[in-house]
Amino acid sequence: MLKIDMHTHIIPKHLPDWTKKFGYGNFIHLDHHKPGFARMMQGEKFFREIESNCWDAEERIEEYSKYHTQVQVVCTIPVLFAYWAKPSDGLEVSRYLNDDVIALVKKYPKNYVGLGTLPMQDIELAVQELERIKKEGIVGIQIGSNINGKNLNEPFLYPLWKALEALDMCVLVHPWEMMGEDQMKKYWLPWLVGMPAETTRAICSLIFGGIFEKFPKVRFNFAHAGGSFIPTIGRIEHGFNCRPDLVAIDNDITPRAYIGKFWVDSATHDPELLHYILKHQGSKKVSLGTDYPFPLGDLEIGKFIEEMGLSEEVVEDLFCNSALEWLNMKKEFFL
Repeated sequence: MLKIDMHTHIIPKHLPDWTKKFGYGNFIHLDHHKPGFARMMQGEKFFREIESNCWDAEERIEEYSKYHTQVQVVCTIPVLFAYWAKPSDGLEVSRYLNDDVIALVKKYPKNYVGLGTLPMQDIELAVQELERIKKEGIVGIQIGSNINGKNLNEPFLYPLWKALEALDMCVLVHPWEMMGEDQMKKYWLPWLVGMPAETTRAICSLIFGGIFEKFPKVRFNFAHAGGSFIPTIGRIEHGFNCRPDLVAIDNDITPRAYIGKFWVDSATHDPELLHYILKHQGSKKVSLGTDYPFPLGDLEIGKFIEEMGLSEEVVEDLFCNSALEWLNMKKEFFL
């Protein structure tokens, strides 16, 4: 059975020191301090240590083969987005990251599918870069759950949604710059609590802002099984019903109606929760996604799905059919 992991992260082995080049900010660069490892540095501040499977294409293919997985959909690590940078500098960063993914996909077309990154602080530049990477074979993009604190329903983003429809490209929404992060530094709470909330914030903003109605052809996928949106849909819907004066001011369609209209990945780390997600979302809109190669990811590449007692049809949807529809690609391409 074809297996496609549609949520993985990758980084070029060598990054320019943009902080020194541009003269400001805390752009990520890599300190290759020992063989097979590198320190991700934000300016002079240590962010995290990563291993060579963050950049080594053949090592990744070999690791995936252990779990009978052929295809990885790759995108940058959100901390590299640099939406806070000057627009021209953000464009340079995006182009560098995208060119690395473009080269990877062209070298290993049966193993890698690419998602680009954009300078979202300037939508005109973002659309220009979107059009460029489309011509180079990139099928979609990854964006953050907010853009410098602004929600995804904001009108300044409309040209991007329109361009995604026109170019027939998909979008992965990934949590980043988690709300309340400064108040919960301890216990890794931004990743454990903030990320599910951020994804829910993004989905609710798109629903309540009427974006799914205005741009119905944009194929959205939301990381980490949609965060806490589906598990808390009862509360969200009740709020919509009991206070329409606060919630239903831009879209009068109940939020529950949108479940199954977009995609989510399978990264629940909990078979019972995945059963719940599948019950509400349907297997056609849940795609295998692991967050590889990071420790919080599903690093056994869907092993727990194989042990859930699901039908072969549902497993095939999770492992490839759902992702293929989201990417708008044919299974035959990979065979």
